[in-house]
Amino acid sequence: MESTAQTIQEYPVFLLSVRIIKAINIASRDPLSASDCYVTLSLPTASHEQFRTQTIKNSDNPVWNETFYFRIQPKIKNILRLEVCDDDPVTEDDSIFIIFFDLTRVQPGRTVLELFCLRPQKEDSVYKHECLEVEFKLAAIPGPPEHLITNGVLVARELSILEVKVDKVENEKLLKAGKNLVLTVPESYERTQKTTKDLHFFQFHCIRSWEPVLKAKLQSVTYTGDSDSNYPLILPLKCLHVGQQHEVVLPTKNGGTLELHLRVTGWTPNLDVRLGYELCAEEQDFLHKRKKVVADALNKLFNLRRNLLEHEVPVVALMATGGGVRAMVAFYGHLLALQKLKILDCVTYITSASGSTWTLTDLYKHSDWSRRSLELSIKEAKNKVLRSKWDVISINQLKYYHKMLTEHCKNGHLVSFTALWGLVQAACLNDKPKNSKLTEQRIALNEGQNPLPIYTAINVKDKNISTFDFREWIEFNPYEVGFQKYGTYVRTEDFDSEFFMGKLVKKFPESRICYLEGIWTNIFSRNLLDGLYWSSSPEEFWERWVRDMAEKYEENTFRDGYTTVYKPPCSSSGKLCEIFNDILTDRPLKGAAYNFLKGFEFDADYLQQKNFVEWKDTILDGAPGKLTPSEKSLCLIDVGYFLNNSGLPLLRPERNVDVIVALDYDFFNIFKQTEMMAKYCEVQGIPFPKINLTEEDRKNPKECYVFSDEDNPKAPVVIYFPLINCSFKEYKAPGEKRTPAEMNEGELKMSKDGSPYATTHITYCAEDFDKLINLATYNALCSKDLILQGIEKAILKRRSVWLDRSV
Repeated sequence: MESTAQTIQEYPVFLLSVRIIKAINIASRDPLSASDCYVTLSLPTASHEQFRTQTIKNSDNPVWNETFYFRIQPKIKNILRLEVCDDDPVTEDDSIFIIFFDLTRVQPGRTVLELFCLRPQKEDSVYKHECLEVEFKLAAIPGPPEHLITNGVLVARELSILEVKVDKVENEKLLKAGKNLVLTVPESYERTQKTTKDLHFFQFHCIRSWEPVLKAKLQSVTYTGDSDSNYPLILPLKCLHVGQQHEVVLPTKNGGTLELHLRVTGWTPNLDVRLGYELCAEEQDFLHKRKKVVADALNKLFNLRRNLLEHEVPVVALMATGGGVRAMVAFYGHLLALQKLKILDCVTYITSASGSTWTLTDLYKHSDWSRRSLELSIKEAKNKVLRSKWDVISINQLKYYHKMLTEHCKNGHLVSFTALWGLVQAACLNDKPKNSKLTEQRIALNEGQNPLPIYTAINVKDKNISTFDFREWIEFNPYEVGFQKYGTYVRTEDFDSEFFMGKLVKKFPESRICYLEGIWTNIFSRNLLDGLYWSSSPEEFWERWVRDMAEKYEENTFRDGYTTVYKPPCSSSGKLCEIFNDILTDRPLKGAAYNFLKGFEFDADYLQQKNFVEWKDTILDGAPGKLTPSEKSLCLIDVGYFLNNSGLPLLRPERNVDVIVALDYDFFNIFKQTEMMAKYCEVQGIPFPKINLTEEDRKNPKECYVFSDEDNPKAPVVIYFPLINCSFKEYKAPGEKRTPAEMNEGELKMSKDGSPYATTHITYCAEDFDKLINLATYNALCSKDLILQGIEKAILKRRSVWLDRSV
């Protein structure tokens, strides 16, 4: 089944029984005695709690016959984790082996007996190996079914929301007496909350089928422990009628009582997170308006005999790479040339990464920027790039950063190095504080008067896993922020607020755009292992990436009915490996944002969904418990740490992009980023033309190249602009040669050593700024015919496809 939009359905809940029968041939980890074994069980899709058997002393063949029960939803992916351990009273308990069991194999009404063995079964008897014998049963539970919302990949489960209110006056009396109220719902998102001077109303978000329980007690305000005992009030939420107000009395010392006002709100299907792979309504409305603008521009540009119909209007996109201030300045030059050529009005999308995002965030402060001359914007940018940056570390400026970060934290946001970096770079490139917000760019889109800007980043693990083993594309635009892999999006103003199971739990004010720029342009978040990958050539990189993906994906994947049994490394060597891995993969200067995917479960068939498979490119995609919905926060970094390329959002089939004008600002490795993009798409099965280059192209690159795939109409035409100085040395404008006195204006130092355009340089002199602007402008102007040919090819393709459909 394939799905693009969310659906709401009802599914019954089942009772799973897991009987831990016995273990066989458990070799003792203690040379002086036999094993003291116990087994732990955890099923995150059914409970936050970890369960364990009793410990069987001095036995290599312990027998337990203990049964544990879980309420499960078979519609979601349920992976049970079993761990056999050796109890050690002196040191840390030894892990003997760990089992991950996909419960898809357990069907209602049938008993499943499994013998999990550490080594693969061969012709010899399994009883020579360390094994665990477990029995599974699944039975239907009487009662109402569970409502589920799914897009075929992620699932939002039915919630019960408990509201608890304490009388403000009574709360103040308790606090004056040195007591506060402690409320705990272990099965909830919030877990435990306490009353304070300003807090006497609480909400707990719980999965209804987990049958959550409220616990309440009073304790000293100075108590800092985490005791889960001595609760005089324990109340199952199922005892409360939905929608009704309930008063419950909590006993206090000296015979007193405290009244709690409780209410459980019913389930509603309205999520605050959008589950669906289709474009949001706002973007579809924008496209309808923009197509009229583009059609009019194309009619004038090509002197068409008749106006283009809406379905005949090609979708043209600009795709800019990163490259620090070099990318920002050259991007201005390319945009200026496209404006002069009357092509800018033909563009529907603009994507940016790293340094090129600075260009867009400045331009979109003006609601009609693409219609007004860009000369003024370039003049403003020049002043920013030329001025000294030493004042960004002055005492007054440091005080300002501290004030802003304190305010950011008070607003509820997570504060990290990325937030500080966002403030610093904003100070480097702006005379005044940058107070604008991403949602304010909607004004520049309300009539379709400008292209839709899309900013890119990647979500990674903050440690233990490299960017090349795990990263997920995330896009930001004025309407939404989201993951195309999961088909999950939030309104831009809600990004970095707290969510659980698709519901907005805590709403925080929208962040200023400088904090987002700190994410998009974070040049400090690479780990050592990333650097080792990037030290290789593109060919070596992809060969290694594909090979590692194949090997590590197998290790981490749980297919239907699949079981993984593995033995953890011994404590000494394992700890050493762990330390070494931490050194290689830790990101000391990482950023953090609240995870709007938190709580979502995976559909039992998510690995069969085409929309997910197309973007399934990490070693963890087959292990749902290790993916982003299980994380508390996102770790977002500059997209350049995997591909210095902002084009992935343009390859969403829903956007149906026909032409990509690729603006590459990496002049040290010409063609590298586009070749890597093409290779990535080939591996993923995403339509994209091959980058076929001759040896002459590599030795003497030209200003512009056009790549297309005539055999695949779904592949976009790619018009590629490397940042190179070719005929610009001799021509100051197309067809206009330089005089001997002007030859110096065509000389740019673009070598690796000593170039003023190095990515780490954030200040240019006026001459270097002008030369870079003029170079980018010239390269686009002299390539007018190639750009028009690419767009014309897209128009013809659109018309022919429509004719084929109508026949």
